[in-house]
Amino acid sequence: MHIAIVGNIGAGKTTLTTLLAKNYGWEPQFEAVDNNPYLEDFYKDMKRWSFNLQIYFLNSRFRQISEIQNGERDVIQDRTIYEDAYIFAENLHDMDLMDTRDYENYQSIFENITSFIKPPDLLVYLKASIPKLVNNIHRRGREYEIGIRLDYLSKLNEKYEKWIDNYKLGKLLIVDMDNLDFANNTEDLGTIINLIERDIHGLF
Repeated sequence: MHIAIVGNIGAGKTTLTTLLAKNYGWEPQFEAVDNNPYLEDFYKDMKRWSFNLQIYFLNSRFRQISEIQNGERDVIQDRTIYEDAYIFAENLHDMDLMDTRDYENYQSIFENITSFIKPPDLLVYLKASIPKLVNNIHRRGREYEIGIRLDYLSKLNEKYEKWIDNYKLGKLLIVDMDNLDFANNTEDLGTIINLIERDIHGLF
């Protein structure tokens, strides 16, 4: 089984992936952030490094999904290859932070790659308001994230809503994060686990 957690920066994807992996004994697959050679440069100069960053993520995610599909274990994944294209690359292009030539090149590579992969069995979308995202970002204290612009987060949220509204690749669970704190409240975590259990058992 392949379950993927999706959502904006600071929505709680990594925390939930870790907690669910521990609860179910699933193998967690995390986003390549800590060892990403472009991320810090990107936040300093988005226009210069946007294409490089997105290609790095695309390649990393394709390697990850290939391992998931060829493996035997149940996997829970932090962020998907689809977000790279439909959320981040598209948003960078819209904000004139990635030029059209690079964006079209990126989309062509994405379309070729996704013709070889299967979508997750269940997509869990962590929906969060901008104040919630900002609070979480500041609480975890990654230095390169502290200066993220509010308009950037807002545009990403708009992209997520558009993508989720049109998502037809498989089962979808939407979790409203504004009133949940699963990192510090076991009842809230239990609520999410119950929702996932409901959808998992509906897979078979």
